[in-house]
Amino acid sequence: MKTVLVFARNGMGDAPENLQQTLAVKYLSLLAQSEEKPAQILFYAEGVKLVCEGSLVLQWLTMLESAGVELTVCSTCLEYFGLMDKVKVGKVGGMPGILAALQSAEKVISL
Repeated sequence: MKTVLVFARNGMGDAPENLQQTLAVKYLSLLAQSEEKPAQILFYAEGVKLVCEGSLVLQWLTMLESAGVELTVCSTCLEYFGLMDKVKVGKVGGMPGILAALQSAEKVISL
């Protein structure tokens, strides 16, 4: 089953920023060590901050990418936040790629 995860926040859930970040670290560390992984993870809106310099989850995202998980990052969002030159992991793409990933997914999980 092709599963796609979506990060639209700089962390997980609707919580204070520190808690969102803590949850993302815990989730992604467990996911990186899990045998079952998603096909792709999409990052848009504030979620693009997770793939940038200084992010607490870079180690886990790097492990996931090395394991074959495709990481797609919204270029429009990076430009909006002035982060285009801060990306440390993943492939920068546009909304057409994000749309295609969502349309071809068998299961989408929004975090």
